[in-house]
Amino acid sequence: MNAQHILLILLGVTLVFGLGVVVFNRRSGSPHTTPLTETRPVDESTIAAPVTVPRSNEEAFEVTIADETGSESKAEPEPVERPSFRERMARTATAMAGVFGGVRARGGITADTWDDLEEALLKADVGVGVTDALLDGLRSRAKAKEIETADALLAALQSEMSSRLAGADRTLHLETVPDGHVNVWLFVGVNGVGKTTTIGKVAAQQVSSGRSVLLAAGDTFRAAAAEQLGTWAERSGAELVRGNEGGDPSSVIFDGVQRAAAKGVDLVLGDTAGRLQNKSNLMDELRKVRRVAGREPGVVSEVLLVIDATTGQNGLAQAREFAEAAGVTGVVLSKLDGSAKGGIVFAIETELGIPVKLVGLGETIADLVDFDPDDFVAALFGA
Repeated sequence: MNAQHILLILLGVTLVFGLGVVVFNRRSGSPHTTPLTETRPVDESTIAAPVTVPRSNEEAFEVTIADETGSESKAEPEPVERPSFRERMARTATAMAGVFGGVRARGGITADTWDDLEEALLKADVGVGVTDALLDGLRSRAKAKEIETADALLAALQSEMSSRLAGADRTLHLETVPDGHVNVWLFVGVNGVGKTTTIGKVAAQQVSSGRSVLLAAGDTFRAAAAEQLGTWAERSGAELVRGNEGGDPSSVIFDGVQRAAAKGVDLVLGDTAGRLQNKSNLMDELRKVRRVAGREPGVVSEVLLVIDATTGQNGLAQAREFAEAAGVTGVVLSKLDGSAKGGIVFAIETELGIPVKLVGLGETIADLVDFDPDDFVAALFGA
């Protein structure tokens, strides 16, 4: 046997062995595994590749499961229960319940009744102006014998408080924009109110509703804000634009708007620095951010002021300053579940004419909910 014959035999053995391995793998039923793509932080000068946006809440949270036969089936998404105002506003309700109980115990309406109601409303941070207006109207009705019992008085007070919050436009607006333009929602507020977390929750909710979202990290003076926003972008499937630490916030917002318009993104959510409202130069900076965000191709359809419910009447001072500087269109009241001062809603809406649009009733995404004035007032009265 010469060398040529030996080489042919070796080639034949190799071919047979290779075919055997292929057949064995196919019979073993081992699936092909695609390696996971590592998620990396977004570079300051680049933007992540576009993502496929889920078209509904169900698609956003559905899970694919392989059964015993190897076929795939989709698990039904777990329904997200909307938190109850009454359950989450227990502190405010408890603070007022004692007073209301004392009023009912008297049966009739006395001078002490009015003192107790005034104290309860002020402690809940309804505000002096609103409290006086509410009680003066009720006093006139009681004097005219329209209200004669404590129960009737409390029912009338609840009705008056609900009516003061009725009729406001609480819609989060998305304008119909020309091709190549994009809606912008700016978020403003001082440090520590939960602004960046609120933006992340809004982003997740909007993506789950089928909209594409880009987050612009305009708080360039606090590095943690951009990092936190980046985490929310990864979790929600939104894109992110951020700038250099200490850079011009207006440039970051403008860059985000430009990129979103170029990519056909539906909505830009812009974070801004958490500034102290009594610093005039910093409020001037906020005015600049607002102007720049509205330049083509940006259309500013909402400017949302985030207020911590636990700050009470100080929140009203914040609202006045920010409304003047940025043209606030709505308020997000955070941490309402952790405060006994929920009455600040009345001061904001009555004295400033700014509607409360969203409220935070807890830590999860589902706990940021649309503000319902009837449910809110009922919770104050423990109803």
